[in-house]
Amino acid sequence: MSETSTVARWDESPFVKACRREPTEVTPVWLMRQAGRYMPEYRAVRAKVSFLELCKDPALATEVTVTAAERLGVDAAILFADILLILEPLGLDLEFAKGEGPVIHNPIRERTHVDRIQPLTDVAPLGYVMDAVRSIRSALRPETPLIGFAGAPFTLACYAVEGGGSRHYELAKSFMYRDQGAWDALMERLVDATALYLNAQVAAGAQALQLFDSWVGNLSPFDYRRFVLPHMQRLFAKLTPGVPIIHFGTDTGSLLELQRDAGGHVIGLDWRVELDAAWNRLGTGVAVQGNLDPVVLFAPRTEIENQARRVLNQAAGRPGHIFNLGHGILPHTPVDNVVALVDLVHTHSQKSRAPG
Repeated sequence: MSETSTVARWDESPFVKACRREPTEVTPVWLMRQAGRYMPEYRAVRAKVSFLELCKDPALATEVTVTAAERLGVDAAILFADILLILEPLGLDLEFAKGEGPVIHNPIRERTHVDRIQPLTDVAPLGYVMDAVRSIRSALRPETPLIGFAGAPFTLACYAVEGGGSRHYELAKSFMYRDQGAWDALMERLVDATALYLNAQVAAGAQALQLFDSWVGNLSPFDYRRFVLPHMQRLFAKLTPGVPIIHFGTDTGSLLELQRDAGGHVIGLDWRVELDAAWNRLGTGVAVQGNLDPVVLFAPRTEIENQARRVLNQAAGRPGHIFNLGHGILPHTPVDNVVALVDLVHTHSQKSRAPG
């Protein structure tokens, strides 16, 4: 098959068309963390290697990415990686500690510490990610788009300052309030590195990108406008033109308009907002992604169906809806329920679009 015909097949996929707010015959669906611990095939791979080893092995990353996309029947695959991988070549000492999650052993706590963030001028230290993108793109069906991704600068900065996970982000936000100059310098370095990283994923074969700003919902609109918005606008301006970009955050119901103004073709919605009301707030210029509560997938099948139909009914067949969860699939989710959800979204949305 020629490169041109391959490109044409994913470019006309329901997922890519929905990113462009074009009509589709079926509502596209993919799921955050669709390759994860809930899936026995993934657990079998993880039994042999650590999480970081899996992320850094292009063949294994390809295996878990493609297996999940094909098993579930979703309309897009997402690169298997982690948002924190970029921090290693920037000079931060990252470890995925068993039972603790990510730990950064040399966190940024003072103005002088910002100099630890080395400019990323070459993606060679992250070459294993680009190798995975190329390998996954080659292994996927031509009609299945591949989503690349990165953590958004605010979320990366929080990890860098906190040194790991947090509930209240008091260290990161105190740093931000105490020394805006140092905060801006940190964010600028993260913006430059993230843009280079994402553009390299596109060059390697990703058809779309998602920015995960998982922690930004902890900010007030005032603080978002002051400490995040200008940096996000600069980041979006540096990304490859014409590539669909999903801008996702959690608990961001108070920030939706600001996220839209920051950039992105698609705004990800979590389950704490009503999809139709949120889309009306955002206006006609963006698509939306979401927004089923991941815990619904533990419910009886009838409840999963009712909740999924509710989301689809709120979207009302409007061009530009990508069905997803409001966050990632949880580790103990029954696989059969995930498959059933994907089938339901396809079946119900196709019937609702049928003439007559």
